[in-house]
Amino acid sequence: MTLDNETSQPLREPLGGEERKTVLPVSIVIPAYNEEDAIGATVQKCRRVLDALGDSGSMIVVVDDGSTDRTTAEAHAHGAVVVRHPANGGYGRALKDGILAARHDTIVIADADGTYPLEDIPRLLGDYVKGFNMVVGARTGEHYRESWHKAPLRVTLRWLVEFTVGQRIPDVNSGLRVFSKEEVLPYFNRLCDVFSFTTSLTLAYMMTGKYISYIPIAYHKRVGRSKVRLFRDSLRTLQFIVQSVLYYNPIKLFLVLCGLLFVFATFCLAICAPLRLTAGFYLGIGSLLAVPIVFGLGLIAEMMRQIMLAGQPKKP
Repeated sequence: MTLDNETSQPLREPLGGEERKTVLPVSIVIPAYNEEDAIGATVQKCRRVLDALGDSGSMIVVVDDGSTDRTTAEAHAHGAVVVRHPANGGYGRALKDGILAARHDTIVIADADGTYPLEDIPRLLGDYVKGFNMVVGARTGEHYRESWHKAPLRVTLRWLVEFTVGQRIPDVNSGLRVFSKEEVLPYFNRLCDVFSFTTSLTLAYMMTGKYISYIPIAYHKRVGRSKVRLFRDSLRTLQFIVQSVLYYNPIKLFLVLCGLLFVFATFCLAICAPLRLTAGFYLGIGSLLAVPIVFGLGLIAEMMRQIMLAGQPKKP
């Protein structure tokens, strides 16, 4: 499918707290995989929101990520611009292609399964015009916390991300967000191609000093089945958290390793020395000696990061 190459200029003021004049027109990007039962209603809701905002130039981009049902036909029938993948490439990759296809700088991302209250998009845009780099809908309600087996993983991943950035985050991986196409493009190579896209985006923005606002939203029951594979996607999220720490703040990861080694060494020495367990005693001594070595490696990693940053061209 051929898209119009003409792109609108970003209609906003400089960031850093100064208010933007306007964010219209906007592009709503919706990734979809086998969502024929929900995509039509989702596009209709998006159109009503855009009509209420009063701008006919806005667009809705549906990225059909290799669906085997009528997702593309339903999206076309309801007036969306459709970008189609020949095979399933992942949630993050679908969002990236949708953002690239968008004609406008102000991007709104949402899911196709009816879980997000699209009528709250104007609320998010209201905060966005105040100068925030990204505005996120923080999910609330019984359907957000419906799965008891997801809760421990969600809490663990949230704790890891909050530890990484050093501040509280109401919702790490919400899929309803507003941000600038111009600002997000330089991060593309470091953003996940699968379900961790939003988590990696949160980390990237927070660890580079971007301003993020969180607005509570009601999370609804989904239409159809979830495409998330809990264990596999949680492991991938953990992988990207570690990669983000290594890229943006490596010394923090090495400090954690130093702390774990010190605790392990203290435990071994406290238990094995009184009981004269030689192997455990020497294991504790070895772990204790490894602490300054690991810390030194962390300093080297941090120096390499500083050298890399110094070699990058400065923005005008």
